[in-house]
Amino acid sequence: MPARTGAEFLDRLASARTHVEIQGETLIGGVAAHPAFANVVRTYAGLFDMQHDPRYRDILTYPSPAGGEPVATSFLIPRTPADLIKRRQAFEVWAQRSLGMLGRTGDYLNSALMALASAADWFGQTDTAFSRNIVAYYEKVREEDLLCTHTLIPPQANRALAASQQAGGALMARVVREDDNGIVVRGARMLATIGPFADELLVFPSTVLRGTPEDKPYSFAFAVPVDATGLTFIAREPFDYGRSHFDHPLGSRFDESDAVVIFDDVHVPYERCFTLGDPEACNGFYTATDALQHMTHQVVTRTTAKTEYILGLTTLLTEAIGIGQFQHVQADLAEIITTLETLRALRRAAEADAAVNAYGVLTPAWPPLNTARNLYPKLYQRFPEILRKLGASGLMATPTEADLSGAAAPAIDTYLQAAALNGADRVRLFRLVWDTCASAFASRQALYEYYFFGDPVRTASAYVAGYDKSEYVARVRAFLAEP
Repeated sequence: MPARTGAEFLDRLASARTHVEIQGETLIGGVAAHPAFANVVRTYAGLFDMQHDPRYRDILTYPSPAGGEPVATSFLIPRTPADLIKRRQAFEVWAQRSLGMLGRTGDYLNSALMALASAADWFGQTDTAFSRNIVAYYEKVREEDLLCTHTLIPPQANRALAASQQAGGALMARVVREDDNGIVVRGARMLATIGPFADELLVFPSTVLRGTPEDKPYSFAFAVPVDATGLTFIAREPFDYGRSHFDHPLGSRFDESDAVVIFDDVHVPYERCFTLGDPEACNGFYTATDALQHMTHQVVTRTTAKTEYILGLTTLLTEAIGIGQFQHVQADLAEIITTLETLRALRRAAEADAAVNAYGVLTPAWPPLNTARNLYPKLYQRFPEILRKLGASGLMATPTEADLSGAAAPAIDTYLQAAALNGADRVRLFRLVWDTCASAFASRQALYEYYFFGDPVRTASAYVAGYDKSEYVARVRAFLAEP
């Protein structure tokens, strides 16, 4: 099957028997029809349809190495600068369509699988079967255009203890036994965004593991279908309230569900395992394969698109209510512009300084991407703050779409008009601003961006530890040593 259409994505989802617990309700299949997921599923279907739109087809797809049919560009192994730019352009098309609000579009983990499969020899150091498995799985996802999510971290029961020690080691997903055909996994993992409507769940390493016998059951990387027997998703409450796009313009389109994943003796065939019982391999999973660079390339492209949206929205807001001439407002806009241009510059530097890695893959330079991933979690927190400040109390008394055709319509047109908008258009704009900076959806976005790459403090520590400072230290020592 080549790059899927939206209808093909929906057909496959309709046949899935995914077990989802949500707000006291049990679903065994039927996810696409459920009010919590129906709108965002349609949004994802629209992304798949874009692969066949003549305007985007040549950017979003390329000929499959297996059969020549078009497959998603996010699977393309970059060998040349043109390949790397084509990948980024494909990221941009999807990110701009969703205003950067969708953090788990398929291109994110497709990029990871591309890099992991390219580093097949590294997986083969432990067992040559793992080398074959990662390549076969990458090709399967590419040729079937599957939508993947992943789960990384243990439940937060007692952060004072290592995950392998919490509740006697019984909370975190772990291998409880092996048989002739595979492994059996029991326990829980967080946080499977889009899990209820994805096709595949990638269970990848995250926390640093020690090379002790106690950590061996927690040392693995594998993939299972989301409707595998014994697999359950416990989804949070939805921020899509079943209202119109007018009333909740972002939440009604882009509310990706987040879920805890429960493994109740889930059987994983050996051919779906990529590493097993090897803490050292788990700790090097992203860095030794350069998967982290390619994943972050996609993320920085998405956050750039998100910042472009924030700039456009803030500009419209200032024009609508006539505040653009004030210097403190211009300072806020300058802050957004600075963030945008910083992201663009870092991404461009990563592409310009790309180099071929040990596996023959042209890989974006890590220092600029690492800088962007350390900056953005903090910089994004300012955007909702700026919008709340500029919108002020006007955000708090915004009517709904129904009011525009009800008895209040004449009053809205008179009293809620703006300097550059009539009453109805001002209400439409302010509802979008609200959903970006003050709604439950907006709060989730801020939290999501802050912890996207994990704890920012730990990320900063790794950033400092991994940055080569020796040249600058030597320069200062040389200066101190001068007579």
